[in-house]
Formats: sequence, structure tokens, C-alpha cells
Amino acid sequence: MNDDIQTGYRVLARKYRPDRFSELIGQEALVRTLGNALSLGRLAHAFVLTGVRGVGKTSTARLLARGLNCIGPDGTGDATLEPCGKCEPCVAIAASRHVDVLEVDAASHTGVDDARDIIEGVGYRPVSARYKIYIIDEVHMMSKSAFNALLKTLEEPPDNVKFIFATTEIRKVPVTILSRCQRFDLRRVDSDVLTTHLASICTHESINADPEALSVISRAAEGSVRDALSLLDQAAAMTADQISADNIAAMLGRPGRTDSIAMLDAAMSGDAAGALDALASAHTNGAEPEMAIADLMDLIHRASLIAAGGSADSLLEAERAPVTALADMGIARLGRAWQMLLKGHAEITTAPQPMAAAEMLLIRLAHLANMPTPADIIGKLGRGEDAAPTAAAKPASTPAAESPAPENAAQVGAPSDTPPPPAGMSAAAGNAVMAQAEPRAEP
Repeated sequence: MNDDIQTGYRVLARKYRPDRFSELIGQEALVRTLGNALSLGRLAHAFVLTGVRGVGKTSTARLLARGLNCIGPDGTGDATLEPCGKCEPCVAIAASRHVDVLEVDAASHTGVDDARDIIEGVGYRPVSARYKIYIIDEVHMMSKSAFNALLKTLEEPPDNVKFIFATTEIRKVPVTILSRCQRFDLRRVDSDVLTTHLASICTHESINADPEALSVISRAAEGSVRDALSLLDQAAAMTADQISADNIAAMLGRPGRTDSIAMLDAAMSGDAAGALDALASAHTNGAEPEMAIADLMDLIHRASLIAAGGSADSLLEAERAPVTALADMGIARLGRAWQMLLKGHAEITTAPQPMAAAEMLLIRLAHLANMPTPADIIGKLGRGEDAAPTAAAKPASTPAAESPAPENAAQVGAPSDTPPPPAGMSAAAGNAVMAQAEPRAEP
């Protein structure tokens, strides 16, 4: 491969960055709100976009900057939610070279002097655009003094100035800043939506990938589009053939779904040896103990949702039958297994030998499977059965010969009028003393 090809490649996360709001997947509420605000002329002067990494915060800020300054192909257009992408403002903003759209990285511009530079620039009118726009990424990294310096300007900026803040840690932004902005929370993209998006990209890029593999990538990305595209890029580089779910599992250091199902099925059936064998097989194939237990937790969670009345339609075809079988065990057993796995997962992360901790966790889980549930114990007690039957105890010595029954059965257990003998005196001597003390009948 020559140098031109090596340097000319663009990663999928950059190549498929949204170019218009209709391409921003999973954020329908945001797009609808901004569209109505533009059409009604009720656009705020400051916005704060928050959400996890890779859901479209910076892309949304750039698209909004283009939409506000778009003039259309003929140069007479107004602000729109669908920028043309052909006029000079659209082209310049997309290339990050427009003089009136300033993108500031707050992680490297944290001080009050940087805030003063922004305040000074706000006083000048836009050079060529309709609005001067400040996009401040990772705004939570700014210092307290920098935030305080921006308060007055942010509360009453000029009509031709817009602020767009983006952050992954909204709690670190002072409430005095948030109260001056219109807040949008970008949600994680659903796994099914993300899988469909990846399948579309695979078609355009001529990447051969199994649907199960794309589903594994979507779950691993945890709702982040950028993470999903980065994983797909890595998987495409790892194998030139068909990308399978096992390829993705090996790449992520996770057990294959087949190994996870076999491991959990054995543990929930009380087969500790089978569960340990499945764990050893997954570990040999590169799976980390922590990830192996995390996969078991995912299966338990999905089975619990089905047991609670949920649908199994979102499951892969290969895992639908075994997960449904797990759901038949009932919420009580699944809940106990979840609690044990949750506690054990935390122990594995701090254990000096994670593999040993994972093995002990599976042994405990298999032992738990053979124990009755609290409902079973209550049911047995209600039926008069022993909740935990034990073997009858053997006598320690040969029992003494039975004494003959008293002649008067009514006297058995009756209280005696004769007091016990004094301490240190035998029973016979005591009886003799008591006989002498009894009054004799007169003749």
C-alpha cells in the first residue's frame, strides 16, 4: 500500500459525521424542537448540549451554526434547519474556516483571560455571516472565574451573537450558566437503531458483516454512534472476510455468546464443573473474567425482562430460545442470581487474581441454584413439611430397660407431697428421716 492511500483514508466516524439534521440518528426530539424554534422565530441566544460521548453534540452545534448562517444556493435564503451545504457560509463552516463561527476547546482554554477574549470579540459585529457563533466544547472544563466572567455577556448578548455549549458532564457546569441557556439532553441511541445504521454503512463501504456481529457492536458501544463506528472500523481491519460475532467477541476481549449461554446455563442448573469449563474456554480464547461475568449479567437482565412480561423480539435468533428458557426459572431465582453476579463483578475488579474470583463466583452461583427459594421454604412450612430435612440422630448408648408402668396410671406425672431430701443426703436416708418426722396416729 502506498503512502497516498495510507494518508488519504478517513475513519468511518469522520466520514459519516452527520451533514444535515435528517442524518442525526436517535435525536428526533432535539431536531423537532430546533425546527419549530427556527420556523416560529423563537430561537434562544444560548444553548447547552449534553450527553455521553459520541451521540452528536459537536455535530449538532456545527449543523446549527450552518443552519443559522445558510443563505441558500442563490444567496437569498433565511435560517433553516436544512442548510444547503453549497453556499459560501455552509462550505466555510463545514471546513472550520469561517471567521464568524469560532470553535473553542474549553479543555485547553480554561482561564479567565480566555473568557475575556470571548467577551471582547462579542462586541464586534459579524464580518460576513448573519450571526457570530461561539461553539465552546467541553465547557465544564472552564474555571470558576471564567464562568463568572461570562455571566453578564451570556445573559444579555447582542442580537447577532449565539452561544452553543457542549459537555459530557453537565453537573460540573454552574447553575448560573445553565439558567441562562436552553438545555438539550442528547439521548443514547437505541441498539436496534444503531444496528440498522451500521448495516447501512456496511452496504456503502462493501463490508461483509453478520447481523449478529453488528448487534454485538451496538451493545458494546452503549448508545454511542462514534464508538460503534470506531469498533466497526477496527473489525473491518481485523478480518477481510465475513465479520462474525465471534470475531467481535475476540476483538473486545469478551466470551462468545455461545460460551456465555453455556456458562450461565450450567451455573443456573447447579453444574459447577460445566460452568468452570465454559469460563476456562472463554478465557483461553481471550475473554477477560470481568467481561465474562458482565455478559452473564446481561443475559440475566434480558431474561428477567422477559419473565416480567417483556418481549423477546429484540434478542438475536441464536439467543432467543436459551434466554427464554432462563426466563422460565422465575423472577425470584433470576433476581438472586443478579444480586450475586453484581456483587461478584465488583469483587473481580479489585481481586488480585480476577480469574480465581470469577471461578469462585460461578461455584457460589451453582451452589445457590440447588438451594430452595424463600417461597419454596414458606410453602413447605405451610404444608407441614420439613424445610431442611435432616437424618435421624443415632442414640449415643443402649437405652435402659423400660420400667413397668405404674398401677395407677392417673398418678403418672402427679405432683408429690414429699419434699426432696436435703442436699448431700441420699434418697433412702432422706425417706427414713421424713418417716420419723411424720406424726403417728394415737391408739
